[in-house]
Order: sequence, then C-alpha cells, then structure tokens
Amino acid sequence: MFAVLKTGGKQYKVQSGDVLRVEKLAADAGEKIQFNEVLMLGGDKPVIGAPFVEGAAVQAEVVDQVKGDKVIKFVKRRRKHGSKRTVGHRQQLTLLRVTEILEKGGDKSGVKAAVGAGSVAAVAAGAAEAKKPAKKAEPKKAEAKKDAPKKAAKKADAAGDDLKQLSGVGPALEKKLLEAGVTTFAQIAAWTEADIADMDEKLSFKGRIEREGWVDQAKELVKG
Repeated sequence: MFAVLKTGGKQYKVQSGDVLRVEKLAADAGEKIQFNEVLMLGGDKPVIGAPFVEGAAVQAEVVDQVKGDKVIKFVKRRRKHGSKRTVGHRQQLTLLRVTEILEKGGDKSGVKAAVGAGSVAAVAAGAAEAKKPAKKAEPKKAEAKKDAPKKAAKKADAAGDDLKQLSGVGPALEKKLLEAGVTTFAQIAAWTEADIADMDEKLSFKGRIEREGWVDQAKELVKG
C-alpha cells in the first residue's frame, strides 16, 4: 500500500518505512507528526481524493533537521561592464521516516499535524506560546523600602488614637505624624522642649506645636 501526500508545495509517493526529505517542518527530532493532505491511497482498491482523501493520513517520525546540497547561482550582466555575482544557497529540510499510512480515522488520531516552519499556522502557534502570562515579578527591594513607612503608618493608624482631635491637625498633618511614628496622645503628652524642637524641625511645623498647644491638649485627651 502507498499514499501520495502533499507538503511544502510538492507531492511525494510514500510507503511505510520510507525515509524522505521534505521542506522544513516545525517539529523536533524524535517527534511524531501526521500529514493530513493525502491526495491518493494506492493498493488493491485505489482511492483518489477530491482534492484530499477524507480521514486518510500519513504518520511519520522526524529523524533530523538537515540542509540540502549547496546550489550555486551565477549572474553575469553582459551590458554593465562585465558585472557578475555568485550566490550560494542550502535549502533547510526535514528528514523523516514514514511509520504508518491510515486509510481512516486520521482526523481523530490526536497526532500533531505537520506544518511548515514558516507557515501561518507555525507562526500563530509561536505567537500563542509567547502570549502566555508570565509569572509576576517580585517587587524590587527599593520599592519595598519606599512603601515601608506608608504601611507602618497605616498599621499604626489602625491601632493608635485619632490625632485629628488636636487643634489644627487635619488628614495631611496626621499622616506626617504617623509616618514619624507618633500614633497616640500619650506620646505627644510626654514631649519635652527638646522633643518639640526636634519634631518642629523634622516635620517643618514652624512652631505649630507650641502655638496650638498640642502637648496640653494631648494631656487632657489622655485623662479622658
């Protein structure tokens, strides 16, 4: 029994066990592939496709990816001062061994279809592989360090006092105090003159602490 298959724009008459070279296919050595474009099945009862034989397929194993013999192309231009050029080319081919010819059930075999390395199907498969979601990169150490004070402030905000009860303290000033580690009225009530001067300079309060009387207010709030 033999089959006539089509691949790479050419037709090949093959039998089980034949080794042939075809235009390069998108497959690795040792991989099993299947040709679904079968034009004819020969034997006791020949079947001719219209254009292909329905359900028929030729399965083969890829032996290796090889190159054809070198072809030399020589170009000479008679009317351009003897201009000439020599170009060499080696066609990329796939060496494979035919393992089985299927008269029916080729469309349900589950074997990978043979497609040309430069075909639209091969390019689409490569694009689909590239589109697979990549693993999320871990946040950089610098970004983690940058976000640490904010996270600490949020954590402290949940556990500490509502500093907005102090005169002149709004959300912006409260955020500054939380980022500086000030979370409770007890901390403010315990400030000394040196602490007040240090906090004034550190957070650019420009005398607001003494002007608004935060220490006295904090002491009253602590007493409840």
